[in-house]
Parts: sequence; C-alpha cells; structure tokens
Amino acid sequence: MPAVEVRYDGVGGAEGLTSLRDRVDARGERLLVERRAGAGTRVRAELLCGS
Repeated sequence: MPAVEVRYDGVGGAEGLTSLRDRVDARGERLLVERRAGAGTRVRAELLCGS
C-alpha cells in the first residue's frame, strides 16, 4: 500500500487533523498521527491506489 509520511519538529502542527482522519477513515484508508512532547508531530497516510 502506498504511503505518505510528514514529520514536523516544530511546536504545534497537529491541530485540525481530526477531520482529515475522519475523511481518510471513511474511504477505508488510514491516517496515523503521532505526537510526542519535544519530538514534534508525525503524520502518515496509507492510501489505496485507483486502477
């Protein structure tokens, strides 16, 4: 499965991702958001490819 991953090492950066996760989930795909204090935010989207 193709995937896209974004890492952000600044402050904040993860606000507003809930609605994006809901839309990805509704398509049967997956959005992972990992937040760690002092380590920033990592967002990974696992998306199906159309044929």
